[in-house]
Amino acid sequence: MAHTANKATFRTFAESTAEDWRIIVDPASGLQPSFPDRVLAQLRQLAADTGGLPVTRLEHSLQTATRAHRAGRDEDYVICALLHDIGDLLCPSNHADMAAAMLRPYVSEENHWIVAHHTVFQGYYYFHHLGLYRDMREAYRGHPHFAAAEEFCRLFDQTSFDPDFDTMPLEAFEPMLRRVLDQPKRSLFMPETRQAPEARQRRFRAPWKRG
Repeated sequence: MAHTANKATFRTFAESTAEDWRIIVDPASGLQPSFPDRVLAQLRQLAADTGGLPVTRLEHSLQTATRAHRAGRDEDYVICALLHDIGDLLCPSNHADMAAAMLRPYVSEENHWIVAHHTVFQGYYYFHHLGLYRDMREAYRGHPHFAAAEEFCRLFDQTSFDPDFDTMPLEAFEPMLRRVLDQPKRSLFMPETRQAPEARQRRFRAPWKRG
């Protein structure tokens, strides 16, 4: 099968070759280098919507990140604060799931857990106004990251709707974002998954079958 310089030529995955996949996963031609730019573009779209809030969704995200940064949190945490609501427009019914899935390869397990569960923890401050149970977070009491999620919402998320707050601009966070999202720390496609077949089988075996 002939190949062009930068494009595989198979019609089905079953026909593909190792050479095809060397072309496809070449970092220079893949999606990873432009990933931060796409994230920034999606984040900027939050500036067009308030959803009835006192500030735009982008302003809320920037305020949350600003508070975390000024509190001395590391870049991993600050970028999670910046992007925790990035799913608001595309996934309004489960925005935390989208943000968490996007961030998972790039951040710590604790920070990923905070983003994934922040809606429930944030609900402590307003769920009762909607006729919902404000203490839904208690279902996670005892989890190793419970305190971190509670703190994130108490100190940074639920406080960040102030129209008069001295918020840092998005440009101040862009270098941090590019560093955090530069390369994944964990992924199904990362080299460390390329183990002997029996090791891979043990690693990906269903939890209820692991011995």
